[in-house]
Amino acid sequence: MKAAILREPGKPLEIGEVEIDEPGPREVKIKTKACGLCRSDLHFLDGVYPYPLPTVLGHEAAGVVTAVGSEVTHVQPGDHVVTFLAPSCGSCKLCQNGQFTLCQDPSMQRTPGTTPRLTIDGEPMAQFLNLSGFAEEMLVHENACVAIDKEMPMDRAALIGCSVVTGAGSVFNAARIKAGESIAIIGAGGIGLSAINAAKIAGAGEIVAIDPVESKRTMAEKMGATMTFDAMDENVVSQVIEATGGGVDHAIECVGKAVTAQLAWKVLRRGGAAVIVGMIAPGEMVEIHGPEFLQGKSVKGALMGAGHFMQDMPRLVAHYLGGRLDLDSVIAERISLDQINEGFDKLKSGESTRSVIMFD
Repeated sequence: MKAAILREPGKPLEIGEVEIDEPGPREVKIKTKACGLCRSDLHFLDGVYPYPLPTVLGHEAAGVVTAVGSEVTHVQPGDHVVTFLAPSCGSCKLCQNGQFTLCQDPSMQRTPGTTPRLTIDGEPMAQFLNLSGFAEEMLVHENACVAIDKEMPMDRAALIGCSVVTGAGSVFNAARIKAGESIAIIGAGGIGLSAINAAKIAGAGEIVAIDPVESKRTMAEKMGATMTFDAMDENVVSQVIEATGGGVDHAIECVGKAVTAQLAWKVLRRGGAAVIVGMIAPGEMVEIHGPEFLQGKSVKGALMGAGHFMQDMPRLVAHYLGGRLDLDSVIAERISLDQINEGFDKLKSGESTRSVIMFD
């Protein structure tokens, strides 16, 4: 199959041929229809987060099931599915506690010494985050995909696989915002815009968007933000606190930098709570002054929306089909696999929201 191959960090992806195996027990083969370019992919592409190479990146994908292995119960050939990079086993202690996105059960990968799912030139190849979506096909564990309504357009379905489930989940599951509460979203990219939209659906009273790019602040207003601020303004914290009458009830950090995590903490009211969903680079430290904990504020991390994707993704599809979730505005462009490096260049510039690779 045709795929975009990462051989060396910091280098352009190579378009080449990769061999994909047939489904084994509890495995599903999917014809990829769409895959979004996510900033998380960029972290691995640039080498900020190390990963075994060569590999095929891509984790925000949707497609159609073409074949299933034995014992598969969740999906069948012909189903339209969204994939998920953090599949859960459903039986470990974390899953039993409802912390599905934190599951690390190795049973959903093929064991060492067996035939790998992906090979290149006859050699085993590392599968990226259980998916490797920048390819014409994917071979995944059945717990890494969920069937969705076939009325859902594939390009918008792909977004649900990462940015939307992460942003919306941070509001619905991690923050558990109540109607009338105030919330600040730090970063108005794909994840941040989804969080803003989810806050609107949840009935938030004030939705504050903080981003350095004017066009993204404008987009945030379209998605439901009631006020916006320039993240680069040296007085942004005092501006938010004054505008909200003492700070916000919740803050969601969607950028992945220590400075923006600290910003999320600073704009909270006394007793407020911050959720960090961005991928902060290894080695970066978030600084909080000890006496500030006496203000009753709290901070926690959330991976992939901190929910249960088997339930959350079909619900998000229903929100889109019902006209409540705006995914049309988030997609900046639709590109071919051959244009992937140009798409990542635009992502690096910070101006674009989402580029989506279409495989048909």
